[in-house]
Amino acid sequence: MTVPGALYKLIIGPLELLFEFIFALVYRHLPQPGLVIIVLSLSINLLVLPLYRRADRMQTEERNQEARLQHWKDHINKTFKGDERFMMLQTYYRQNNYKPLDALKGSVSLLLEIPFFIAAYNFLSGLRLLNGESFGPIRDLGAPDGLLKIAGLTLNVLPILMTVINFISASIYMRGLSLKTKIQTYGLALIFLFFLYDSPSGLVFYWTMNNVFSLFKNLFYKIKNKEKVLRVAGIILSSAGILVINYLLIRNSAASERTVFLFAAVLLAAWILLLYSLGILKIRPALMPADKNDDRVFLFCGIFLTIFTGILIPSAVIKTSPGDFVNIQSYHSPLWYIVSAGLLAAGTFLIWFHVFYNLASPTVKKALALGMVIISVCSVINYMFFGTKRGDMSGLLIYNSNPADSMKDYLFNFVILAEAVILLYCIWKRKNSLLYGAMVTMSIAVCVMSVMNISDISKGLVEIEKSVQKKNSQIPRIPLSKNGKNVVILMMDRSIGYYIPFLLEEKPELRRLFDGFTFYPNTISYGSTTNEGLPAIYGGYEYTPKKINERTEISLVEKHNEALRMMPSIFGEEGYEVTICDPSYAGYGWIPNLDIYDGMNNVNAYYLKGLFSAPEIQNASIETLNRNFFCFSLYKTAPLMLQPVLYTGGAYNDADVLAGEYASVIPWQKVIDLLTGSGISDDFQQAYGVLTNLPSITEISDSSENTFLALDNVTTHQPTLLQLPDYVPSDKVYNAAFDSIPAVRHSADGRTLEMNIFLQVSHYHINMAAYLTLGKWMDYLRENKVYDNTRIIIVADHGQNQDYDEHNFSKETEHDILSFNPVLMVKDFNSRGFSIDETFMTNADVPTIAMESLIENPVNPVTGVPVTNEAKNESVHEVAGVIVWDVLENQGNTFLPAHQYALHGNDPFDLSSWEVLGEY
Repeated sequence: MTVPGALYKLIIGPLELLFEFIFALVYRHLPQPGLVIIVLSLSINLLVLPLYRRADRMQTEERNQEARLQHWKDHINKTFKGDERFMMLQTYYRQNNYKPLDALKGSVSLLLEIPFFIAAYNFLSGLRLLNGESFGPIRDLGAPDGLLKIAGLTLNVLPILMTVINFISASIYMRGLSLKTKIQTYGLALIFLFFLYDSPSGLVFYWTMNNVFSLFKNLFYKIKNKEKVLRVAGIILSSAGILVINYLLIRNSAASERTVFLFAAVLLAAWILLLYSLGILKIRPALMPADKNDDRVFLFCGIFLTIFTGILIPSAVIKTSPGDFVNIQSYHSPLWYIVSAGLLAAGTFLIWFHVFYNLASPTVKKALALGMVIISVCSVINYMFFGTKRGDMSGLLIYNSNPADSMKDYLFNFVILAEAVILLYCIWKRKNSLLYGAMVTMSIAVCVMSVMNISDISKGLVEIEKSVQKKNSQIPRIPLSKNGKNVVILMMDRSIGYYIPFLLEEKPELRRLFDGFTFYPNTISYGSTTNEGLPAIYGGYEYTPKKINERTEISLVEKHNEALRMMPSIFGEEGYEVTICDPSYAGYGWIPNLDIYDGMNNVNAYYLKGLFSAPEIQNASIETLNRNFFCFSLYKTAPLMLQPVLYTGGAYNDADVLAGEYASVIPWQKVIDLLTGSGISDDFQQAYGVLTNLPSITEISDSSENTFLALDNVTTHQPTLLQLPDYVPSDKVYNAAFDSIPAVRHSADGRTLEMNIFLQVSHYHINMAAYLTLGKWMDYLRENKVYDNTRIIIVADHGQNQDYDEHNFSKETEHDILSFNPVLMVKDFNSRGFSIDETFMTNADVPTIAMESLIENPVNPVTGVPVTNEAKNESVHEVAGVIVWDVLENQGNTFLPAHQYALHGNDPFDLSSWEVLGEY
């Protein structure tokens, strides 16, 4: 980040976010950009009106003082010269309490206008959704208006109209002022004309509305009975607001409870405004003028909120999973996201909040100081105690399931916050110095915690940077031989076995693509997440959660690495050329630590995830996170009622994203409904790109060398809507033409699979995409004569709860049968046909299947225990439904508490076979 870039983010960034928030908020309910620009202009002008009123008063004071001093100033300039003149002027200024810097008071309005202009210019000129949008006679808000054509010459009318209105407004405002001031003002208006003449008409229209507002403001200042006019305007506006809100309440009779609650709150505010305008309700300030203690409280509240929202919350998120915020193929330190969020927070709470505070009246200052204390304390309450269980979140700060709270949650949150406000007000009235001490303490506390988080992140990044350096020195290659034996294990993370028959029925060509495979539907995993379900795939029954917990003297990371190394070690010692790709949680890092394979015979390990991602999507991801980390902090610290307004489905009020336009530059998918989405998820594309490019990195030789490949892939772990009928990622997913397909799927045995929610539809889509793509690689292997001499095992570490009642054996937990039903498909050497085998299997059978007839009496090289599948014949199988899945937290010697279940017998789809054992 450059110094100019940092200054821009510090000063202009908060204003640009404010513009975008207002625009997006209005656009969601009024999807007409021209009207939204009018509302945006009115909102911004009303918001900054107190600032400009104070600036105007300061400017008037400065002019009056300058006029009062002008006579003797002229006399001194005429009478004295050189140092003597300077000394006389300084003495004269000091006697009249005038400082030369006071002349800057006359420029306050201009100084305020410049950053707001830059923010508006950058936001509206770069707002892609304006392109092609018309408004009245304006054909395209994203281009110059070109409204007037004379003799082949095109003139832009809006900039001229804007300047005319500016001239009229200025002439009213400057009546009675000096010629010098008038020349400066008119000159500035001409500069705006020149600067904005060829700008997009949406931007010029916004500035024209600003000038219209300024014109009415100046006309209002000339009116004698201002209070009467204000009351009439208040009656009109509040009455109109009451009618509109009542209409919306009636029209949205089926709206959510939150929407109705918000409508009702606005309606109440409109009624209060009406009663005040009619003179029925009297409001009198009850606060004394601010003192120095209020200034200090406001300052430390700003410091606290800056550190809390700009550093602590972002660092806490990154600390839990640094690898989620790093693309190993295009490294960008996630610490820069904290810098970006910190600058936006500092600009908001230390600069712009203080601008409003310093230009406020003494009484308003006291109210603002109290308000800052309330915001600070309530933000901590919201962050620590509400909305804490939102589920899994992607590296783009988007939850897998859209957060939802009940009206009961809203009311409870409201009551707690109301109690906190009352308590703070009582303390403030009695002894506000206590709050000053509290804010200083809170600021120090969040600062210490932030430093600790950043220190932990930095330590984790050392290993990640080593991984990046190692990646850059390697060219990925997957060797297979035509005349030797090839063993391939494809670990498809979270691929649900239950979906396979439905995929086969919809796409019969899958049977041909997977010719020779046997599908085992009655397969279970011993864990519901990767850290507890994966070790058994590579290490066998010696690495089920129960067995891992029995070895209490060894750390989980050591046991996990043992499992990952077992088969590579055995095959490598037998002379196989071993290739490992993206081993999940190697070294218990989010980015796998390939160093665990150093020194092993014939073993090569590679990073593939993200290798084939488009650079523009990677850059978009970085820009998105630079913006959204601060927005995420505001979302997490807001009252529950406001959180959906700030989250907006993970868009965080990005106007272009909410409009569903120009999705190719959006690094994640906006889901509109079960048939429609826009954007390509970078998380999905990083993994899916590996599958689509397998032929390009596969090297087939005519040698007789034996090979072993283990490849982990998360395509089936990233919920995404895909374009039907081919199930491919698309900038614009529109499946309305296939509305008879998404609703329900069928299998050959007559079962149906309903698709009612995003969780179900998206997992079906990504599983179909993965197997269609893998099928193309199978064809590639056939074409190159290595299919028959290759044993292929497709397996998953776990399944996923899909919210089907018929599979739920425990109403109290989030786990069901599908949570423990991973895919298992096996193709042996020279096998033919596609078959389904109902035999009970587990994913811990993979090592014995992989080594069958190839490795005689295999033994775990670390423990010396023979590798067998005899444990599968036990009558009871204990599985773990993980509570803490984060390997950075769950990394002791035994797994942290998890829900424990037992499967009796060998039919996992018999609900009566399952028993809830409690927690271990």
